[in-house]
Amino acid sequence: MVEIELDGKKVEVAEGSMVMHAAEKAGTYIPHFCYHKKLSIAANCRMCLVDVEKAPKPMPACATPVTQGMIVRTQSDKAVTAQKSVMEFLLINHPLDCPICDQGGECQLQDLAVGYGGTKSRYEEEKRVVFHKEVGPLISMEEMSRCIHCTRCVRFGQEVAGEMELGMSHRGEHSEIETFLGQSVDSELSGNMIDICPVGALTSKPFRYHARTWELSRRKSVAAHDSSGANLVVQVKNNQVQRVVPLENEEVNECWIADRDRFSYEALNGAERLTQPMLKQGGEWKEVDWQTALEYVANGLKNIQRDHGAASIGALVSPHSTVEEAYLAGSLLRGLGSDNVDARLRRAEFVAGEGVQWLGTSIASLTALQRVLVVGSNLRKDHPLFAQRIRQAARHGAQVNAIASSAQLSAAGAWALPVANSVVTDASGWAQALADVAVAIAADKGVAAPAAGNATVQAQAIAKSLLGGERKAVLLGNGAAHHANASSLLVLANWIGEQTGATVGYLTEAANTVGVQWAKAQPQTGGKNAAQMLDGSLKAAILLNTEPEFDTAAGAAAVAALDKAEMVVTLSPFKANMDFSDVLLPIAPWTETSGSFVNAEGRLQSFHAVVKPLAETRPAWKVLRVLANLLDIPGFAFETSQDVLARATAQPLNLSNAIRAEVRLGGAVSAPAVAAIYQLDSIVRRAPSLQLTADARRAQEVKA
Repeated sequence: MVEIELDGKKVEVAEGSMVMHAAEKAGTYIPHFCYHKKLSIAANCRMCLVDVEKAPKPMPACATPVTQGMIVRTQSDKAVTAQKSVMEFLLINHPLDCPICDQGGECQLQDLAVGYGGTKSRYEEEKRVVFHKEVGPLISMEEMSRCIHCTRCVRFGQEVAGEMELGMSHRGEHSEIETFLGQSVDSELSGNMIDICPVGALTSKPFRYHARTWELSRRKSVAAHDSSGANLVVQVKNNQVQRVVPLENEEVNECWIADRDRFSYEALNGAERLTQPMLKQGGEWKEVDWQTALEYVANGLKNIQRDHGAASIGALVSPHSTVEEAYLAGSLLRGLGSDNVDARLRRAEFVAGEGVQWLGTSIASLTALQRVLVVGSNLRKDHPLFAQRIRQAARHGAQVNAIASSAQLSAAGAWALPVANSVVTDASGWAQALADVAVAIAADKGVAAPAAGNATVQAQAIAKSLLGGERKAVLLGNGAAHHANASSLLVLANWIGEQTGATVGYLTEAANTVGVQWAKAQPQTGGKNAAQMLDGSLKAAILLNTEPEFDTAAGAAAVAALDKAEMVVTLSPFKANMDFSDVLLPIAPWTETSGSFVNAEGRLQSFHAVVKPLAETRPAWKVLRVLANLLDIPGFAFETSQDVLARATAQPLNLSNAIRAEVRLGGAVSAPAVAAIYQLDSIVRRAPSLQLTADARRAQEVKA
């Protein structure tokens, strides 16, 4: 540790730290623009000049290493005069357009100009003009004349997103931040550039001109799409969500969020929202009141239960539903006498006695890993925030290994991080590839392998990597979780983990994949699983937040199967499943209801509604409670969602990736059902700006 004196106070910081770090520890604010705690030091803006004793001139706090006994003054005349001079220089070419700037009211330059700027400018020449750039549907670069060349956005792309999409061209007064050769900004984390821009050069294109920052109410929430459980601040005006930004939580999402969590709110204000219960009568959809709709559903379920038995009724629950919604859906079905409830919609294999699949380690620990093996995942697109953490680990020397299909790991840099060793094979070869790695590990350790295999060159390289280092993880992606031979992949992964000292876990697909397992939204006593419910045998189906054509492994076949049912009830925020449903019940999306999600590491996070439910929309947990009351099912006397949560979580969450199964190798296996990044759930599918991105267009081209 090094001790320095900062504004008369003694501060101890680690050797190699900068003066800025010492100031942060002491709680002393030093004005700055280019410095950001998550990015490398550039020392571009010089706004953080401080007075260092014995130094001949003011020094940049962000780039001046501390030395023993150093004396620093941040408020001396020398420091303040230097800071004011830098501010005058920064404002020379800055356009005076604060009244029309979307960043107005939350702009670092605006704030610091109040304290360090002059009352008028001595600069009388013409200001420079930088023409706007078109970089895609999410980020607006309309006013690049505001740019102060801090290069935060450039460094974010290189260091956090993993891809240098923006750069600075030319020199001096001709310098510009731009993409090159007319490219767009396509990173799945690109919206974070808007947050870190200290001026109004980069702004949100969907939010642009919708509201002023001081008009917005700010409410905390949790991401509804990301299995990291990213913490959010949802900003509201006139009972509408206007913007979503990250809430810093170092253990979960740091200060970043994925674009699908940032921009998906557009769907919540869209024309496809279902605002009134609807019944299909004579092939025509008609709006009805809640009492009529719920009585119709209750009577229909009673009749089907009487005529065909409770086993003919089933429920498909989205893993994006809250813990409370999933628990009540399961309780409703079991109250009717049916165990046909499942949230494992995209799974192809269902094994009895499996544990609650989870990450196997903490999210924060991903950054500190030294060895990683990822199986069956397009890591960057499936899990942007997890990929970001593993990318940081790779930047510090971690070896990342992969077993994936060519679609998941095709082009160089597909994950935007260095992959040390990889086996590129289609889904049918993943189990064999893992077995080969196991054989190589077994040969090195002199133990019996769990399955037959060949210690190929690639397998030996992955084995050698996993046998080295200290902090290690084997991570199974969405493709591995939905694999027709998922149990074999898990058995092999667990063996490799035991032999190498690596943790084993699933990256988990949805916002509440762990939570719906905890809420027992899957068969407990031999009921039908999701695949069996979609074979055409159900007489009544309840679809909670689910569009089977897009959300299940059955795909288009699910539509034909459900079309055979006597009654299909869809609970959705949107006009969905209209071709085969008989009843549509408008339920609140995550912004309009209270509830809880459990993220990949098993962290339970509850949230409140940030806006009132739209029109006749009602929270799904209330709809299920009233429906159960109409069906005379006991145990549904819940007053609040917290009451439901207490019941649902009465049993502790036993996280376990253990499984007993025989290893099966080879055989024809179709590609697992894995949704593209902006096709994951009903909300992102209806977010206009996200559907205009390069990722969404590529997914549509592949589908076509």
